[in-house]
Amino acid sequence: MSNSKLQQRVVRHSPSRGTGSPDVWGIYEGDTGSIQYICADPATKKAALIDVVWNFDPQHYRFSTESIDQVLDLVRENGLTVEWVLDTHPHADHVMASAHLKERTGAPNAIGDKVHEIAALWEEIYNMPGVFDPQRDFDRLFKEGETFRIGELDVRVMLSPGHTLGSITYVCGDAAFTHDTLMQPDVGTSRADFPGGNTAQLWDSIQDILALPAETRLFVGHDYGAEGRNEPMWEATVAEHKARNQHVKDGTRREDWIKRRDDRDATLPLPDRILAALQVNLRGGRLPPAEEDGRAYLKLPFNRF
Repeated sequence: MSNSKLQQRVVRHSPSRGTGSPDVWGIYEGDTGSIQYICADPATKKAALIDVVWNFDPQHYRFSTESIDQVLDLVRENGLTVEWVLDTHPHADHVMASAHLKERTGAPNAIGDKVHEIAALWEEIYNMPGVFDPQRDFDRLFKEGETFRIGELDVRVMLSPGHTLGSITYVCGDAAFTHDTLMQPDVGTSRADFPGGNTAQLWDSIQDILALPAETRLFVGHDYGAEGRNEPMWEATVAEHKARNQHVKDGTRREDWIKRRDDRDATLPLPDRILAALQVNLRGGRLPPAEEDGRAYLKLPFNRF
């Protein structure tokens, strides 16, 4: 095992700060640098699972459930009841566990309602018209500004496009799950070059997030470490981001950030899981229907990217 915790599964608890503030557990998944979350109401022990990973080996095209099992073990150990299975967007770098978690917990699954537009975009890329049906595969499609509850805690949905055209942020009390908008302050921000992404929109989404109260805990979607840091981090306050985020701290000019982000994104390769992951994620974490031999198959476009 590497000495770097970036290769390990790391779990941290960010405790409630009092009335209206959730308990949050972050669970780091080293293969993709993803952080999965449990957001729970301390009073009722009701919880939401956010952006949980269905482990996928892109070398052998095999799935496994270590991350799902780890998250559900934490749920049991802390006496929680799963009330929601949530995703912030159809992920490009990992396969979502939504369908599996819905089956194993009985909780409804949800994502942002602009997943319809993302599905239409990728149906064209895969040349598979009509194959994705978010209405079928998700129980709830949240609109901008919509609210719901985790136990007795109110949750507000913020549309946060830029990384994808339909990404959302979940704001629960003093906690906000900001997905692939911000990275940790010592890293900066997330990429905006996938189909449907938009750098200017991502800037605007980040500014909306940084307009939340200064003490709001921001929980990011990914971490890959930073110079001089070999353990994953995923929590910082709005005030900390505004003071020292490498890309968008106070005083940063919009046009400078857009150029910096675009220049950086032009050097980045496609994630190795993207073309497989999106065909599954746009089905809510379900494989395509099995063919006559009992196996599921994916369709991949050559020379498209």
